Amino acid sequence: MIDRETVQNVARLARLGLSEEEIETLGSQLSAILDHIQVLQEADVSGVPPTDHASRLVNVMRQDVSRPSYAPEVLLANAPDQDENCLKVNAVFEEA
Repeated sequence: MIDRETVQNVARLARLGLSEEEIETLGSQLSAILDHIQVLQEADVSGVPPTDHASRLVNVMRQDVSRPSYAPEVLLANAPDQDENCLKVNAVFEEA
């Protein structure tokens, strides 16, 4: 079982303010977690190849394929100010 000083130290490092009841509860919960980890460490995994992820990852992104775009006239139809198929905006920076 994890002692209360260890729980208090972990709480201090995590910047958590714990009541006495929470310290007791977390002490028993952390001890149970460590017991489960001990059981897992006893499992024989010598024939299991290491993995990066617990599940197989599949690329969910679409292929980057070029395709036709809208004509500049359509894109700029509602632009307040334009020049030679370009949107004109006011300058943001001033010269020093």
